[in-house]
Amino acid sequence: MNLVIKKEFILEGLNCANCADKIEKQTKNIIGVDNAAMDFVSKKLRVQIDSNNDLDKISNEVKSIVNEIEPDVKVYEKDSSTNTSDHDHDHGNVENSQIAKLIISAILFLIPIILKFEGSSRFIFFFISYIVVGGEILLKALRNISKGQVFDENFLMAIATIGAFAIGEYPEGVAVMLFYQLGELFQDIAVGHSRKSIKSLLDIRPDYANIKEGEKIKKVEPSEVKIGDYIVIKPGEKIPLDGIVVDGKSNVDTSNITGETVPRTIEEGDTVLSGFVNNEGLLTVEVSKEFGESTVSKILDLVENASSKKASTENFITVFARYYTPVVVVGALLIAFIPPLLFNLNLSEWIYRALVFLVISCPCALVISIPLGFFGGIGGASKTGILIKGGNYLEALNQVDTIVMDKTGTLTKGIFQVTEIEPLEGFTSDEILEYAAFGEVFSNHPIGKSILKAYGKEIDNNNIKNYKEISGKGVKVEVNGDGITVGNERLFKDEGIPIREKKSFGTIVYVAKNNEYIGNIIISDEIKEDSKDTISELKKMGIKETIMLSGDNNIVAEGVGKELGVDRVYGELLPQDKVNILEKIMREKKKKGKVAFVGDGVNDAPVLARADVGIAMGGLGSDAAIEASDIVIMTDEPKRISTGIKISKKTKKIVTQNIIFALGVKCIVLVLGAFGVASMWEAVFADVGVSVIAILNSMRALKVDE
Repeated sequence: MNLVIKKEFILEGLNCANCADKIEKQTKNIIGVDNAAMDFVSKKLRVQIDSNNDLDKISNEVKSIVNEIEPDVKVYEKDSSTNTSDHDHDHGNVENSQIAKLIISAILFLIPIILKFEGSSRFIFFFISYIVVGGEILLKALRNISKGQVFDENFLMAIATIGAFAIGEYPEGVAVMLFYQLGELFQDIAVGHSRKSIKSLLDIRPDYANIKEGEKIKKVEPSEVKIGDYIVIKPGEKIPLDGIVVDGKSNVDTSNITGETVPRTIEEGDTVLSGFVNNEGLLTVEVSKEFGESTVSKILDLVENASSKKASTENFITVFARYYTPVVVVGALLIAFIPPLLFNLNLSEWIYRALVFLVISCPCALVISIPLGFFGGIGGASKTGILIKGGNYLEALNQVDTIVMDKTGTLTKGIFQVTEIEPLEGFTSDEILEYAAFGEVFSNHPIGKSILKAYGKEIDNNNIKNYKEISGKGVKVEVNGDGITVGNERLFKDEGIPIREKKSFGTIVYVAKNNEYIGNIIISDEIKEDSKDTISELKKMGIKETIMLSGDNNIVAEGVGKELGVDRVYGELLPQDKVNILEKIMREKKKKGKVAFVGDGVNDAPVLARADVGIAMGGLGSDAAIEASDIVIMTDEPKRISTGIKISKKTKKIVTQNIIFALGVKCIVLVLGAFGVASMWEAVFADVGVSVIAILNSMRALKVDE
């Protein structure tokens, strides 16, 4: 089995969405490349390469493709020594150059109009003005044609403006190129602003770590710190790596990671995550994860890679633009020559109409604004502590009409405590608790931990033999020669041990000694404060059905479900049962809507992976659940589920608005241009205006109203 190596390239200066699409397409065709994804917003090209191939050769081919399509774009490999973060200043130089060209061209354009030049002098001024502002576009068009890349925005502008000169419409030929380049400048500024807004949302990467070496403190790169090292975080500094506080007490700002606005008090023994900001006290933290595995690294990786998973709308627009431009060119040719040939009409007039038709047809507004809209939605969600792994999942969330939720840790706090002990005659409560504690001594389950906490004494493991855990049911163990069975009703039924059944809204743990039932322990879990309101809010938002899954007995599960107001409850489920139930729910559903599953534990990972949309409560959840999910909620608040759906619906609305607006305006002007009602001036104003408005509208997705 061949290994796949991932390489990342930063394309500094890439501001053409169509060019980004071409770069991605051609990179995919390189022999040895398994896949390639171009993220226009972050200007990153991610390439997956089969390890059997020459990596340097493929890297050079990628750079060659970029150079052919966009010669002015600089390509850097992320793993190279070059620090690409210092290249943002190039934007200003490019904009200044564009502005200078526009001003010089505009002056040359106005001179023959103001001074009313005629003849050759008039032509010369307009021609020089045209070359100054449009020379680069003409060269790009010629270069692309020579490579077989005919139908793009450069070709459209070149044909339209050269055609205008050919029929003697010099001012309009120059004006079209002037306003097109002005529109490109506005687009570059708008896209740059969007990129900065998105980048600011993700500006959580720590710059350094203060590592403690004996009595000295040394400032180092976070990547140099190892597990077990001690780091010091001063007031106002970001916590660079995940760890446990070993000294100090402080309030920390967690909003960068969780979206929570209220500072959290932490002290010795508490876990802190990278990206938190220390507000006041001096903290010493023992590092528990290397920087590459830390929370901040995972968040940055999730969000920065989100654009590689494109929504169906994005894919549609990319394909649409590919075929749309050739169709428009053919349409323009038909408009230019068919009416004059068939009806003996004025050829010059119909060529002019065809040129207007070409000017308005540029698909830039769609190609740029759609991915910006989705990335804005993903960036806005991350600000609230919701990490969405791709535009496809953000779009799918908009289509969810059934939400299936795990109970423990998702709708309830997962913090269990012993609330009642019922011994049989001849035994005491302390004895029942002690036997249960010996049985649960190796358990990582919240119920087992609650029993051990209630027992509160040291347990000598030497007294324990033949420990056996039965998944989803309980444990069997030998303690000082006595056989102890601790578990639920199903375990006792399987073992043939008769019990005294009890009804309770808590979880009932039965205890047996030498296969004889001796008593039970009732353990209660508390419902999260916002669970009930979340279920109500989801129903108001149009979620047709809410379903709760639980491993608890039916009485407990039904009681919690009734209190929360969920539509359906399934209790007494083993881990594998949850997958079967989810598949049954998905089969029962209509094809249109999608099913989301929300869970947090290791046992939920298979269900998260199977659902149309898997949502992990990731703040305290397991790494397995986070890896298997499509969306991660960094806090353990159920209300974030409804927030995520709101963001999804808002993003979809913005994207749909852009599509309808851009295509609507273009269709109207195309028709008007074909019938001679719209001029080139109106066409170019419409094209520039549509692009800028669509891009500015996309930036609204960054703003989240909870």
